Amino acid sequence: MSDWKEAYRSFYYETAEPPEDIQLAPEKTALLVIDIQNTYLEVDSDAVEAERWAPFRSRMNQTVIPNTANMIANCRERGVEVIFARIACLKTDGRDRSLSQKKPGFNYLLLPQDRQDSQMVPELTPGDDDIVVIKTTDSALTGTNLRLVLRNMEIENIIAVGIFTDQCVSSTVRSLADESFNVVVVEDCCAAATEELHLNELKTINMIYCHVVQSEDIGEFLA
Repeated sequence: MSDWKEAYRSFYYETAEPPEDIQLAPEKTALLVIDIQNTYLEVDSDAVEAERWAPFRSRMNQTVIPNTANMIANCRERGVEVIFARIACLKTDGRDRSLSQKKPGFNYLLLPQDRQDSQMVPELTPGDDDIVVIKTTDSALTGTNLRLVLRNMEIENIIAVGIFTDQCVSSTVRSLADESFNVVVVEDCCAAATEELHLNELKTINMIYCHVVQSEDIGEFLA
């Protein structure tokens, strides 16, 4: 197992006691896969932008997507519910989106729900019986019926993976924590635009909103 009890500590928790061991009952646990969608793996037609985002695409293709595919398979084998959340608008003109997705710049997202670029990447295609929530907000909890679904299924623990660590993953994790779900974030199944943004956000949310762990730890937690 990784040294998750001491890793990713911010100033607030530098001197805190190590957390207790984590135990995740499979029937009370769900894996939540956040926003690993086709649009984010597309190569920009502008050569400068394409090069700027090359490290992100490399991490996604070499680390995040393969690790998440393995995580999904392992969770299914252990009886853990697998749930997907993706950004998509219900109206083709996108007027149902939250303000954060309408503002100009990187976070401007116009992804009609049936369009190919809004779907999960092929390696992570949801199964026929998997729950997929469509969100027009950063948080997968705030803008959907996910909270109700989790409560109805008596889910208490969430294993969170996806992108972007500092945006939709963080927003979702904070919302889940505020609703008193136990959350673990799997570091090697997440990514931000840069490694610096990724690591900084993990330190910010670790030990207060979640515990940041590695994929190798999950098997032990579910044992």
